[in-house]
Amino acid sequence: MVKHPAPAFLSDYWQNSFNLKQHLQEFLHLDSETLEKRLAAGKEEMVELGHKDFNWETARDFYRDQVGEVYLFELGAWHLKESQNIENTLHLIVDYAKGRVLDFGGGIGTHAINAALCPQVEQVIYCDINPIHHDFVRYRSEQMGLSHKMSFCLEMPEKETFDTIISFDVLEHLSDPTQQLLKFHQALTPEGKTILNWYFFKGFNQDYPFHIDDPQVVETFYRTIQSKFLEIFHPYYSTSRCYRKWN
Repeated sequence: MVKHPAPAFLSDYWQNSFNLKQHLQEFLHLDSETLEKRLAAGKEEMVELGHKDFNWETARDFYRDQVGEVYLFELGAWHLKESQNIENTLHLIVDYAKGRVLDFGGGIGTHAINAALCPQVEQVIYCDINPIHHDFVRYRSEQMGLSHKMSFCLEMPEKETFDTIISFDVLEHLSDPTQQLLKFHQALTPEGKTILNWYFFKGFNQDYPFHIDDPQVVETFYRTIQSKFLEIFHPYYSTSRCYRKWN
């Protein structure tokens, strides 16, 4: 697979996923051996938790209150394992993010940090319902000297506009992804862009019990995105896509 060179101002960070392991170890007060064990078990623990406790009626409570630190390890392991895929997504942010950026469902903060490091980005609003994620990404921003460019919220701000909205591996966790897509459309400035991906699939072995895969929900989503947005071509081998408003 072709590996695109990182821009100079980011090359030092992409080597270690923005010091992800170091940040996890310090934030959670773990020794390196324990961290490696927790990362290795993260996906399995998250799948087990999903099969045991997840249902769509209480999905918000599940992500806010029940997943705890398990989700940090699951997301951390995935970001470290899929570094090439993540890097291609980061290239998209470098190419298209500018001004005020909303990272919706920002998880462990990789994409928000990447955006905040971009000189053409003025402010990054990190939005995630999980309070542990909030504290972790705030810690990461402080460690990387980015506090002045990042702010934090639990819900998407109402009546605010953004030049860029990014949201990765989030829409499939919502019972109505189309509604969120329309909120993005409303919140974008006229020339704004959104960078998204999604995975409406529970996995061949039911590895993602918390993903929406209802055919009608998925079809409505695709009809809406095709009527409201125009896709912008990019050269990266990635499932992430960039859109502008379709006027």
